[in-house]
Amino acid sequence: MLRFFAILLVAAMFEQTQTAQAETPVLGWSPELMLKVRRVAHVRPSPDARRVVYSVAEAVMTEDRSEYVSQIWIANSDGSSATQMTFAAKSSTNPMWSPDGKWIAFTSERSGKSNLFRQRVAGGDAEQLTDVKSGVGLFAWSPDGQQFAFVMPDPPTDADDKAAKSKNDFRWIDRDFKMDRLYLVSVEKDKDGQRVPRVLTTGNFSISVAARPGGGSFDWSPDGKSIVFAHRKSPGADDWPTSDVSVIDVATGKVTPLATAGRSEFAPLFSPDGKSVALIASDDPPRWAGDYLLQVASISDRKVKTLPATPDHQPTLIGWSNDGRSLYFVETRGTLNRLSEINVESGKIVELVSGDELLRVFELNAKGSAVGFVREAPQKAPEACVSPIGKFAPMQVSQANSHLPKAPLGKVEVLRWKSTDGQEIEGLLTYPVDHKPGMRVPLLLQIHGGPMGVFVQSFAGTAGVYPNAAFAARGFALLQPNPRGSAGYGKEFRYANYQDWGGGDFRDIMAGVDRVIEMGVADPERMGVMGWSYGGYMTSWTITQTKRFNAASVGAAVTNLVSFTGTADIPGFLPDYFGGQPWDDVKLYAARSPVFQAKGVTTPTLVQHGEADVRVPVSQGYEFYNAVKQQGTPAEMLVLPRQPHGPTEPRMILKIMQTNLDWFEKHLKSGH
Repeated sequence: MLRFFAILLVAAMFEQTQTAQAETPVLGWSPELMLKVRRVAHVRPSPDARRVVYSVAEAVMTEDRSEYVSQIWIANSDGSSATQMTFAAKSSTNPMWSPDGKWIAFTSERSGKSNLFRQRVAGGDAEQLTDVKSGVGLFAWSPDGQQFAFVMPDPPTDADDKAAKSKNDFRWIDRDFKMDRLYLVSVEKDKDGQRVPRVLTTGNFSISVAARPGGGSFDWSPDGKSIVFAHRKSPGADDWPTSDVSVIDVATGKVTPLATAGRSEFAPLFSPDGKSVALIASDDPPRWAGDYLLQVASISDRKVKTLPATPDHQPTLIGWSNDGRSLYFVETRGTLNRLSEINVESGKIVELVSGDELLRVFELNAKGSAVGFVREAPQKAPEACVSPIGKFAPMQVSQANSHLPKAPLGKVEVLRWKSTDGQEIEGLLTYPVDHKPGMRVPLLLQIHGGPMGVFVQSFAGTAGVYPNAAFAARGFALLQPNPRGSAGYGKEFRYANYQDWGGGDFRDIMAGVDRVIEMGVADPERMGVMGWSYGGYMTSWTITQTKRFNAASVGAAVTNLVSFTGTADIPGFLPDYFGGQPWDDVKLYAARSPVFQAKGVTTPTLVQHGEADVRVPVSQGYEFYNAVKQQGTPAEMLVLPRQPHGPTEPRMILKIMQTNLDWFEKHLKSGH
């Protein structure tokens, strides 16, 4: 779900990997083994629901490569005959069924930039359909299967190329944007043997490819004559509040506004009869913590009907029922996701899925009869599944992670406790492998990003910046709290940390630590704290407020609220949370900035930061590292070249995981 500052923590959710069952001995979990967990995504049932395509990604690390490579697989919906379709050295991803179910389209960088390809389901080589300079993004078949609509940034002009070659390539900030635009391209070649893309949107706006929690940015009408799309004033991350929804005539290019209120509107989907469009709308004015509603807009008169609020006020729109009477959506509820149905007329909400496994990335087929998704649990690796939408009965169709050894994992349980003001807080507690009751062990406190992130019951072996399965294998307990400000617990809870970062959320987390100590699990003399992004903020904040922790790992952290607001690509973020700009209340900004509170920090601190991070610039890491180091406190800083806010290269992720493991073993186990 694209909860926006959750973009700030993409790194903490990695599920990418590597190879070879035969080469993996049955030992305990390690960072190397975690990189072998394959990522499963894009689980899409065919129009007749008889077959399923999905993508599987694994880490490739050779002498001159460190990247994740995704391939497309196809299987029968009963789980039989899983077969790999693509084999190129570069990734093939985002598979889409043709309306007749005979072709799979996908994007791949095998020809350089991301381009569009198609391949027969019956077999054969993939055919390249586009050859573009700036890369194909989201795409969709037309209802008749004769053309594609796709999103692509404005390509570099001849003048751009000339300026780059002559070293005259200066650039202005917030000027001359490369807008994301809608294009059309025919499936078949023209009389000259060409497929020439046609730009469809030419206005001074950008297609909202980074729509907030889920859904595509555009959708074809059932008759193929128009496309509904979300757009904003620029592709800049800070301009998401300006997103509106319009309809464009495919033949003429005429744009008609549909939803243009003060809210941010996005993720539009045509109804089966083409008379209405479902969409997601923010609060008015849009707030970063996210209060979202489902709406249905009439094409004929532009009247908008707002449906009753969903439980968490953050629905991800999945699609329409085949009869057009209901909408399907997904939301986080506590530490799990729930697929639900809402009746458009009555507003009644029915939960379609129960159970204690984590289901995610739902994809509805074209006829609204089946849904694909990824299923996992703390001790169950991710796999692709499919189910009828009417009577939920999951069927696993992939064996992507069957190669993993049966290495033991620590037990994970949902834990609840009361904070200092009586607010109930929930989190996940992972025990060390083979933990015996009454045995006190070193505790690691992991704080999520966002702040509107949430810890869910995902597979413990998934590779991320923190090697949780390896921690449990090495004898650590792990507490992952969902303090106030987290998603999954309703709007009021998610907004409860406004103007209070490091206040109630800090007390919620410390109360959770106390609870694990009271349970006889945590050794209060051996505790560490870690987090990425907002989790890094809370980690750096925590060690300025208490000396309870023996070591800290600060990842991609906001540490100086003033300089962050002036250097990040989302300068509107903190002014929303703190009720004004730094110059409006500099005392508040300073009072809640770890750098300004760093005097007296004695906790040994590891700082990790991507050098190409524009969301939280690397200068934030340097500021806190130097603040700690200059006081004589043990401090180390690991800078990750080329890495954005969420590290993407397997070797870099492996280095981060191993460094964290070594850091806490050194400071929490030495001498004990």
